[in-house]
Amino acid sequence: MSRLRRYHTPGNWYFITCVTYKRAPLLVTNIDLLKRAIARTKDRLPFILHSWVAMPDHFHAIIDSGSSDISAIMKSIKLSFGASLRSQSGHASGRVWQHRFWDHILRDDDDLNHHTDYIHFNPVKHGFVTSPFDWPHSSIHRFLERGNYTLDWGKRGDVVFAGDFGE
Repeated sequence: MSRLRRYHTPGNWYFITCVTYKRAPLLVTNIDLLKRAIARTKDRLPFILHSWVAMPDHFHAIIDSGSSDISAIMKSIKLSFGASLRSQSGHASGRVWQHRFWDHILRDDDDLNHHTDYIHFNPVKHGFVTSPFDWPHSSIHRFLERGNYTLDWGKRGDVVFAGDFGE
């Protein structure tokens, strides 16, 4: 397998998509393990988690990796979650994630805002809820508290996204 090289300079915001192996719906039912894996990784490889959403079979996040390598951050999150999941279920081995992850370096504030909105709208896009505020596994609630959104934002049909988001 070829070695994928990713561009890295400190201070970049990365939009990330990670997908479970064969799209197994593991994340929402094990959200505590995912949150713990992210926290453990932040302790070892400091980064800023700007926004996130966990769906049953994938998650999106916007991360400022700081001086840490984005590939090392994602590897740590995936390994930690996989090990915890296997331990909890009593399995010694087994794939949890698809190989690699999809990333996009955000170019400017407009790109950051566009991808943040995409993350928060994702549960509506996939038909799980009609309002993004009804989805508990998202940073949208923190953004609402800070006044970045109003409660009527993102109702089904009023937000449209074009582009590739790694899904």
